[in-house]
Amino acid sequence: MPMLRTYGPNCDGSVIDPGKGQRIPDDATWIDLEEPTREEDSLVEQCVGVQVPTREDMTEIEPSSRLYEQNGTLYMTMSALYGVEDGRPRSDPISFVLTGNRLVTVRYVTPKPVRAFQHHAHRDKLLVHDALSAIYGLLDSIVDRLADELESAGAEIEKISAHIFAKQTSARRIPADRLTALLTRIGRAQTLLAKIRETAVSTGRLLSFLSGSARLKGEKAESVRDRIYSLSTDVHSLIDHSSFLGDNLTFLLDASLGLISIEQNAAMKLFSWAALVFLPPTLIAGIYGMNFEHMPELKWLFGYPMALTMIFVSAVVPIWYLKRRGWI
Repeated sequence: MPMLRTYGPNCDGSVIDPGKGQRIPDDATWIDLEEPTREEDSLVEQCVGVQVPTREDMTEIEPSSRLYEQNGTLYMTMSALYGVEDGRPRSDPISFVLTGNRLVTVRYVTPKPVRAFQHHAHRDKLLVHDALSAIYGLLDSIVDRLADELESAGAEIEKISAHIFAKQTSARRIPADRLTALLTRIGRAQTLLAKIRETAVSTGRLLSFLSGSARLKGEKAESVRDRIYSLSTDVHSLIDHSSFLGDNLTFLLDASLGLISIEQNAAMKLFSWAALVFLPPTLIAGIYGMNFEHMPELKWLFGYPMALTMIFVSAVVPIWYLKRRGWI
């Protein structure tokens, strides 16, 4: 739903409707565009004096197209994680335009941390008393949520590990549906972890670009600069931890595929064992089942018991040999 909201010392996040002739307040420090219409884009461009990124601009993946400075205005685009709650983790770009004492955000989704910061900014206007505080608050909310999701992913990976390496109380085969469910859980955890890492890397690049810009030079920006630096350190820690979890998940995938291979080998072993046990008796029964005229054992009184004994012995000997070798 297209929406234009403004936040600031005297702005509480009310919706601005250009169609009704409403204007952006002069003291608005954060202008939030959600699925903006052309009229909303034009209103913001007239107010701040810079061009608002389009949807096509935001989907560019080159770093030079996502992070750049033009005429003193910082244009920054990052990938934001969303959709974890409904079990479909995805990412979508969010653009930040920092010019003067104005922060403009352009987005086509509403990630949970953005919604949370909107509520905080509505209650505590000190969070958005200037543009730098607003962008720090937004990024801090995103990183906090990212850490929570990474913690949840780590807990899920621990559960998968416990499930794979749980001590078996019996030697029964693992059901195929259980192995399928296990691979599905690993796939979902991998998808979530990939989206978390994508957002973390993208956020880290944005923070590095922002901390190195002229906007954070000087004594006035010292406090925000220190907080941005601390946030950047946190993001790099999240990236390292996501790499660690990714390695664990790869190991668990290999272990799961190993279990599947063991189950397949066990099935083939069963067929091979059955073939080896029943082949000699079948051969003997086939020989004495041939309809030749001159077969002395057919007229012998003990011919039938002898044939049964040979069949029994030929079945028992392979079983005894296989058990002695430890193959069964």
